[in-house]
Amino acid sequence: MSSITTISVDQLARLVGTPKCPALVDVRADDEFASDSRLLPGSGRRTQDVGLWKNGLWARSAIVFGQRNCPLGHGVAALLRAAGASAITLEGGFEAWRGAGLPLVPFEKLPPRNGEGRTLWVTRKRPKIDRIACPWLIRRFVDPSAIFLFVKASEVAAIGEQFNAAPFDTEGVFWSHRGEKCTFDVMLEEFALSAEPLTRLAAIVRGADTARLDLAPETHGLLAASLGLSRMYDDDLAQLEAGMILYDAFYRWSRDAVHETHNWPTNKPKPGR
Repeated sequence: MSSITTISVDQLARLVGTPKCPALVDVRADDEFASDSRLLPGSGRRTQDVGLWKNGLWARSAIVFGQRNCPLGHGVAALLRAAGASAITLEGGFEAWRGAGLPLVPFEKLPPRNGEGRTLWVTRKRPKIDRIACPWLIRRFVDPSAIFLFVKASEVAAIGEQFNAAPFDTEGVFWSHRGEKCTFDVMLEEFALSAEPLTRLAAIVRGADTARLDLAPETHGLLAASLGLSRMYDDDLAQLEAGMILYDAFYRWSRDAVHETHNWPTNKPKPGR
């Protein structure tokens, strides 16, 4: 049973991918990270010099972990608590998460981070489906602090090069459609995020984004909601924030409510009465 200063792998797995997930702080030593450079979804590596970065976590809760149950992780969490943050540690550390067979994101697939430690992405303006779904996936499972730039299609390449931003969902780039796969599919594959709820969601995104509405019944709903949001918002970033809630809902349905039905009234009279 977890204590008030620790969290179990099972408990953390329920938080990952949701808006309520705390900041995940990976403080593995360099040699430990070199032996397996994958990351817990949404986590970020930090130096052991807490004084260099602790201020950024004052307003957020944090879960700290090293390679295993080691004093380092507990010490960093204690220092964060002393600085005013709400911080706990992951029971068993990185090893426990990996041993449970849970998703791990290849570090080498992430774009370089800027001076603030954030990844930067650029795509075409006026998003509809893929260009909202992909930022949602990145912020929930790759880099919660990621920055997204929406620009003219003709300017994506130049702005990406100038600002060292990763272009996505545009022609001729790594993060884009491949055959019948949409960009969301490609990101799931490259980031090794193959959990069933995400693959189920991917079929819905693919169907809505590529006009194959027969792939899943829910594609009709996602398409309608996405087109509605695109009409409601002139500001792409405001639309993205609204879309985050939409995809949060679809993800929680895919993870927790696929087999749940709803009918009204619940007390319909029996036949013959």
